[in-house]
Amino acid sequence: MTWLPLLLADPSPCLRYLVLRDLFHRPGDDAELLELLPQREADPLLRELLSLQAADGSWPAGALAIGRAGGSRTLMTALALTRLGYLGFEGSFAPVQGAAEFLFSQQQADGGWPLSEEAALTDGVSEMPARERYTMIPLQTAFPLRGLAMCGYANDPRAERAYEWLLAQRLPDGAWPTGLAAGGVFGFVGGYRRLPHSRWGRRSNTTAALLCLAQHPERRLSEAARRGLDHLLGRETREAYALGHEAARMVGAEKPRGFFTYFARFDLGVVLDLCGRVGVSKEDGRVADLLAFLRSLQNEYGLWEYAGQPQVSRWLTFDLLRSIERLEAGDWMGMEPRTPFRAYPKVR
Repeated sequence: MTWLPLLLADPSPCLRYLVLRDLFHRPGDDAELLELLPQREADPLLRELLSLQAADGSWPAGALAIGRAGGSRTLMTALALTRLGYLGFEGSFAPVQGAAEFLFSQQQADGGWPLSEEAALTDGVSEMPARERYTMIPLQTAFPLRGLAMCGYANDPRAERAYEWLLAQRLPDGAWPTGLAAGGVFGFVGGYRRLPHSRWGRRSNTTAALLCLAQHPERRLSEAARRGLDHLLGRETREAYALGHEAARMVGAEKPRGFFTYFARFDLGVVLDLCGRVGVSKEDGRVADLLAFLRSLQNEYGLWEYAGQPQVSRWLTFDLLRSIERLEAGDWMGMEPRTPFRAYPKVR
């Protein structure tokens, strides 16, 4: 395992802690873990993030993202909480508590979060006139809920209401739509956002909903999670350039942008993480082929590299190794037919 000394030599105590805990399964009273606990709070990745947190627990609009993704304090706080959970911090950490309480204070009576004025605007495509507003977009709740779930709040009764809201927006075929505009019209789905076996399902919204379900101790194995993941696995593309993009955003190396387009890049690391959490068997042909492709990208030192940002490579490697290990316990295989997918047809 040539990656062992490389991961444990990383300057981030957060990464070293997670490697020992999740890959080597050290117990909570392990001497090295106990030594790293206070060091984690001095990690520059954490300190930089917390330096932007306001007194009420929120992050200001535009602090961590560009475009619609940075359009409100709610979205910024959701992204910040997601990053805190990725670094391994939970509700016992005071900044996490403050962020979680801020998000819960913005929650609506129906369990969802409000849709901001900017995020509600349509894309202005021919099917929907420009400046028309959406009345519902699954992402409005998926972003806050993901952050809360990653920090250990998935079983909180307030989060459970958010899960019910999110499930209520699901299409009959098991995917999640772009959203609903006036009169209950489904939003337009561009080619690169499509799912091969869903008319109105949108890949980015389905991905966001699945990331929430995958963090719940019970719902991750539900029919809703597995049906949604079946849709994602139906998009059999191998886009090596996008591998690790989400990990890069989680450690601040890439700045998130967009709202509808937050998951525009088809990051196979995210797909593999979902497979491991939702309990897909590595014997599933689609997963087996995905694993073979990912292993072909591993370098001679056992690392997966993130082009242009080498500091992300160790985080990406940790992510993928953890997901591969989780696949060992998977026992479910999907039923969607394998279908070659192309976002847009070739021009004649």
